[in-house]
Amino acid sequence: MIAEKIKKTVRDVIDFPKPGIVFKDITPILKDPELCQEILEFLAAQLANEKIDVVAGIESRGFLFGPGLAQLLNVPFVPIRKAGKLPYKTIKESYALEYGTATIEVHEDALLPGQRVLIHDDLLATGGTVVAASKLMMQLGASVAAYSFIISLDFLNGKDRLTPYGVNVHSLAGY
Repeated sequence: MIAEKIKKTVRDVIDFPKPGIVFKDITPILKDPELCQEILEFLAAQLANEKIDVVAGIESRGFLFGPGLAQLLNVPFVPIRKAGKLPYKTIKESYALEYGTATIEVHEDALLPGQRVLIHDDLLATGGTVVAASKLMMQLGASVAAYSFIISLDFLNGKDRLTPYGVNVHSLAGY
């Protein structure tokens, strides 16, 4: 039921950010406070049996639901940002994109060794950014307890790339 509501609300944007891509735009979801609340509650319910110490959200759309999810789970929120955006000492992880490379960072004191992290983002595609985020968590001595996404593009097999880091992958609407 939640999957159908999400799919009915998400907007397809053709040829964005480049020709041949059909971008799944979740911003129409943000215009529906009841659906936003339902998404948060459904994600929290999916994760009820996981031991999670911290929610880490990936910039930028992982910041839309990540902090609310952390509040529902009663754990801290940690931002994972694009290089150069965090004000304190950071660790970095670079990863390949179709058209080059990108780098994400997290504060070096964001986690304690042994903490179990939920990595959250709006969408799982090929998994490159999420793998880089997983490596950052491991560099800090934490482990990935689970992943959560609003949408997964299952035909891109991103979930398979996450297996070495964590097997608990939760997505609300798959395409």
